[in-house]
Amino acid sequence: MVPAQELTVRPARRRRRQAGRTSPGWITAFCLPAFALYGLFVVVPLVTAFYYGLFRWEGTRQAGFVGFGNYREILTRYPLSEEITAALGHNVLFFVGTMAIQNTIGLGLAVLLHRNPWGKRLFQTLFSLPYLISPLIVGYIWSLLLSPTFGPINHVLRAVGLDSWARPWLGEPDVALPVLILVNAWQWIGGPLLIFGAALAGVPRELEEAAAIDGASAARTFWSVRFPLLIPAVGVITVLTFIGCFNIFDLVYALGGSDGGPGGAMDVLGLLYYRTAFQGGSNAIGESSALAMLIFVLIFGISVALERALRRREVA
Repeated sequence: MVPAQELTVRPARRRRRQAGRTSPGWITAFCLPAFALYGLFVVVPLVTAFYYGLFRWEGTRQAGFVGFGNYREILTRYPLSEEITAALGHNVLFFVGTMAIQNTIGLGLAVLLHRNPWGKRLFQTLFSLPYLISPLIVGYIWSLLLSPTFGPINHVLRAVGLDSWARPWLGEPDVALPVLILVNAWQWIGGPLLIFGAALAGVPRELEEAAAIDGASAARTFWSVRFPLLIPAVGVITVLTFIGCFNIFDLVYALGGSDGGPGGAMDVLGLLYYRTAFQGGSNAIGESSALAMLIFVLIFGISVALERALRRREVA
């Protein structure tokens, strides 16, 4: 028979071992690899870009400290200053169009799947599959589909008698940016679908039943009961969509090349950075580093402002 004293000692020792596993030393050990990778791939490049942007360069050789001279140069020198303004405008339109199309359709699909859960997992998987494809590959596939010579989309339009609709989709300035928005929405629509679906699953059924007892219609129940509880999900999607739209490069490059399509209709800040870094003059390193820091400050600042504004809205 085991003495009672030994029985009380064993649980105490076990608790001390479990407490040791959750000590600050263990937490630091587990977090250290993540911090190391974050510092290597995020902090170091940011610091390096800021440092390079403070110097004038002649090829790969530093030619002297200029402080914020490179920033002033890219914001005032023609035509780079106008290209920055045009690219920023395209990023804004790209963000607005993506929010209006991708997230509206994602919310609608999430509501339909919430009401009719049959095949819910299947449809969520199907709509999320494009996530697994590189944007470069997506752009290349859609450039083939939209080809004015052998693209199947124009062939189908002509076959059903809509010859006037067939056009060089990526060759007309008025159409190129909307096509880019639609292709981007096709690839990433699974994100809002999953986030809104998870948020709808968390809405208490008691609230919906109470609204039904009060005689509220389905539309009134959605806007008065469900949608206010979806505001946190809307905030997350808005911030993620903004970051993605202002970081975009690969999809635009695949569809429109480094010049951003016809007349620069799809030119965005990511493409402009690419041209400044790899097609610029002798001071390409300094000017591209300054432009990269401006893009980072823009994305970080507006993302923080959006997050705080949506959090205040959520609390209110």
